[in-house]
Parts: sequence; C-alpha cells; structure tokens
Amino acid sequence: MNLSLYERIHELHGSMPWGSVLDAGTGPGSMRWLLSLATTRWTAVTGSPRMAEVVRKQVGEQMRADDRLIVGNWLEPELLAGETFDVVLADYLLGAVDGFAPYWQDQLFPRLRPHVGRRLYVVGLEPYVPHVPTDPAGRVVNEIGRLRDACLLLSGDRPYREYPLHWALRHLELAKFRVLDAQQFPIRYGERFVHSQLDMCVQALQKLRDRSLAVSLQSHIAALRDRALAFVAREGGIRHGSDYIVVAEPV
Repeated sequence: MNLSLYERIHELHGSMPWGSVLDAGTGPGSMRWLLSLATTRWTAVTGSPRMAEVVRKQVGEQMRADDRLIVGNWLEPELLAGETFDVVLADYLLGAVDGFAPYWQDQLFPRLRPHVGRRLYVVGLEPYVPHVPTDPAGRVVNEIGRLRDACLLLSGDRPYREYPLHWALRHLELAKFRVLDAQQFPIRYGERFVHSQLDMCVQALQKLRDRSLAVSLQSHIAALRDRALAFVAREGGIRHGSDYIVVAEPV
C-alpha cells in the first residue's frame, strides 16, 4: 500500500495524543492533514501572505477559537516567543526557508527547539538539482529542476535550497534533539509535478524584462513539458530521488 508522507507520520506517532500542534511552514497539503487530526489547538505559520490567504480559504469555518494562522518569519525572535507545542511539524520547511531567511538554514532547528514539547517531525527532500544523474528518469527531473530555478533567479526570486538527510540528522543533534527514527521514501513523479514546476517557470517569465529571452524560454519550457509528460505516460511516472521523514524529541 502506498501511503502518503502524512499517513506515515500518523503511523510513526502511534497512539500518542496530538495535543497542541505547530505547523511551522504551512501550506494546503499540511493544513489539509492537520485539520484531520484530533488536536486540541493548532498554530500554522507561513512567511508568505499569499500562502496565508490560500490556507485561510481552505480552513474556512473549521478554525476554532484557539487556532491561529500567522504570517511571520522565523528570523523574528518575537515570533511565538515563550510558546511550546506538543507536536511541531516542519514540512519541507528546511528547503523553503532559504527564500525567506537566506543562509540561515543551519539555525532553523535551534530556532524551533524551544517550541517542541514532545515531538518534532521533519519532512524533507533529498537535493536533486545540484547533481547530474545518468539514468533517463533522473535526467528529466534534473532538467525540470534546473530550468525552474533558472527562471526563478532570472525573475528576481529565490529558489528553494534543499538539504540531504545526513545534513538534517547532524544539525538536529547539534540543536539538542534526539533522533528517534529516520526513513527515506522513493519518489515517483507524475503529471502534477511536471505541470506545477513548469507552470512556475511560465509565471516567473512574466516578470522578465528581456522579452526575447522570455519567448525563447517559453519554447524550451513547452518542449520539456511535452518530453516529460511523454515519459510519464510511457513509464508510468518518473522514478527518481526520495523524500525523508525524521522523528525527533528534545533532549
């Protein structure tokens, strides 16, 4: 049975109560899962006002009196100062935080440490953009990632900066966490991945001043989209790379 990463976290949590939960880098996926849990209260944080609006609409009338959705940056020392939660979820936060706090990722786990009462769940992605795979699936994923990041940089935005599992484990220990479990899960990318990543390229090009370059890149994006979708249809997905989950508790 193919379980989602959230379902795997649920299994790893076992029969422990969820209590109060901090979604330290919220988005539609983590919020959908959070709303399904038997929590006493939750707090969700995002650095993006646009993402906050997306999540707010998703929550709708399900927000309780003690639930909170906050726009904030973990660089801010006053953010949730003095507050502790039973469970903290850092869902792809390690990679995303570079867009809001550049060159600060080594401080993320120490920053979250005072807020973790019982459990920290870290969901991450093994980096694939810096590498040069030799297998056909890896080359397709790598080409999509590099084109996405190039378009973001040309438009003045910052791409995510992912870190591998061994980096996360080392820095969790430095931040005074005890690692209880760490698991990796192979990824099979489908049409949704292809469209979401290349649509990001298209949106980024709208801000590009050099329109001749934008037109050339548009053609390249369309050609890569066709090749990637053909690969998905032919192979039943693009099997490359892995996600990971780390379960940790404060020492």
